[in-house]
Amino acid sequence: MAKFEKSFQGDFDHALSLLHQAVMEGSTTASLEDRSDFRCGDARCAVRVYERYSYFGGNRVSLSVTLVGRGEELFLSAITSGGSQAMFFKVNTWGEESFLDALEEVVDRL
Repeated sequence: MAKFEKSFQGDFDHALSLLHQAVMEGSTTASLEDRSDFRCGDARCAVRVYERYSYFGGNRVSLSVTLVGRGEELFLSAITSGGSQAMFFKVNTWGEESFLDALEEVVDRL
């Protein structure tokens, strides 16, 4: 499992769109598996679950992206899962970590 979390300032819809683009354009095998959106007053939460094939690991990797916002205050939590072929411990997490790289680049630009 790999995780990336960061608080930052920005427009919720714009950030969510850029994050989605980064994941989908980061891999030809990426797919949006499901999504959830919630709003309570001026607070918003968007959850996206992606999956892609990891050529290096020879398996599928999932990525859960949660974006929470209130006004211009945003918080991103992105957590990967899968990507290991070992039975009792993880031996290769490269596919998981590379799934997060595109998200980190987008957030750094926002």
